[in-house]
Parts: sequence; structure tokens; C-alpha cells
Amino acid sequence: MLQVVLDWSEVWALFFPLITYYLHDRQPDYFKAILVYLWVALVLNLSGDLIGDFKRYLPSWLQSNLILYVIHSIFRFVCFTYFFSLIRQSYFVRLRRLIPFLYLLFVILNYMFLEDYLDQNHLSGNLFTIEAYFLLIYCLLYYLSKLRDNIESFWDDQPFWIVTGLSIYVVINFFIFLFYVPLIQENINLAEKMWSIHNLAYIILCLSITKAIYVPIRPIY
Repeated sequence: MLQVVLDWSEVWALFFPLITYYLHDRQPDYFKAILVYLWVALVLNLSGDLIGDFKRYLPSWLQSNLILYVIHSIFRFVCFTYFFSLIRQSYFVRLRRLIPFLYLLFVILNYMFLEDYLDQNHLSGNLFTIEAYFLLIYCLLYYLSKLRDNIESFWDDQPFWIVTGLSIYVVINFFIFLFYVPLIQENINLAEKMWSIHNLAYIILCLSITKAIYVPIRPIY
């Protein structure tokens, strides 16, 4: 039973920030990118879990949910890229502007030479790894920028909680994504346990976004 709850955490964990947002809906403009991500993630994750659990009742062309993970990965990167472009950061402006183009280049090269994102029998582990890598760079640049600004306290900074949750998610999952496909081929049981760790990291991300909503908005935003 506990495993079922954890398997569906990519769905129910999203309700924490979504419900909290509509109870505290006076949020800054940059939060719109997060809100859009949460709603789209809910639709994609719910669809993916339903297909995964009930595929035996579905037509053959609808029995794979892997394309949903591809869409989710790309959409998450787009939303958080927009989020990072909206929050106040005084440094590394040019580098942050370069990241989307580097990401796009890697995604295209990966599709051309390594992975077919439309292959419903192959999980696009490289794509997820690329996403995690560039999101981690965004997070590190955010922290470095804030340190250069000599911020006295991060605890009352709303973006800090979002970035911290995202940092935890991508750091944990970078290596999971990197080795998940080979692990499926060698030890499916261990691979399933590793994905449970991914789900725990996703819960942390959602709770961090929820925490951010409760943080008073600084006047500079």
C-alpha cells in the first residue's frame, strides 16, 4: 500500500502547492511560470500514472506513457527557465541567457545520434539528464548571484525556497536519470526502488514550492 502511495506521489504532491496558491493567490509575476508548470505537470503525471496502472484495459497505441515523460521534461525546463529569467539576479546575465541555447543544442544532438524521443519502448534517460544538468546550473548561478549581493538572510526570500527544492530534485535525480536505462536492463527491481527515490525528491520539490508561497513577498519584487 505504501508503495502505491509513493508511486502516485507525482500526482498528489502537486496538490500541496496548487491548493496553497489559491489560498494565497497574491503572488509575484514570476510565480505564474511555476503555476503553469504545476497544472501541466498534474495533467501529465495523472495521465502517465493512469496509463501505467491501467494499460491492460487500453488500446495498444495508448499503452505507453513514455512520451508524456519526454513532454514533461521539456516543459519543466521551459517553465523554470522562464522563472529564472523573471526573478531578480544581478550577476551572470549573459551565461543565463546562453543556457537555453545550449540545452536546445544538446537535446537536438541527443535526438539525432542517441535517443528517439518518440520511441515508446525506450525511456529517454539522456534527455532527463540534460534537463537536470542545465537546471542545476541555473540553481548554482542563482546562489552565486545572491552571495555576491551579500544577502543577509535567505529564509525570507521566496525564490530561495523554490530554487532550493529544485536543486534537491535535480541533484538527486541527475545520477538516477544518467544510469536508469542501463539499470532497467540489468536489475529492474533496483531500478524501481531508484524511481521511488525520484518520487521522494519530487515531493520535496512540491513542498518547497508550497513553503515559498507562505513567505512574505519582498518589496523589490
